[in-house]
Amino acid sequence: MDIHINYWAVLVSAIVFFVIGWAWHSVLFGKAWAKLMGFDKLDKKKQQAMMKTMGRSMAFNFLTNLLTAYCMAWVVQSGAAFYHVSGVVLGLQTGFWIWLGFIATSQLNAVLWEGKPFKLYLINVGHFLVAYLAVGTILAVWQ
Repeated sequence: MDIHINYWAVLVSAIVFFVIGWAWHSVLFGKAWAKLMGFDKLDKKKQQAMMKTMGRSMAFNFLTNLLTAYCMAWVVQSGAAFYHVSGVVLGLQTGFWIWLGFIATSQLNAVLWEGKPFKLYLINVGHFLVAYLAVGTILAVWQ
């Protein structure tokens, strides 16, 4: 198989992934997510300490988004080369199956073993579903 990665598509996908995460955890579900994470119970000192490391955390998060987009580009390109298909359907299918097989299943461990609320699980995996569908579509369309 001859795999060609479009690095601009990977970069744009990582940015879109990051923006979806920001919107998901602030504008759309921010209050519910923060409460389920227990952030509403932190005292001022702990909140300030968290805010001091926010930039570093966001930078590392962007790097993980970049790595995810790069890996997904390989999967999309492999699917395109092997099945001789491309476009939106390939991107959506790739994003969905990666999400279902790796994210939805592994994130459930936080509920089963860490005692995290199921609502928190739904917020978190919902974010990944939307992001993976978007990233897969960008990468499949912009080969």
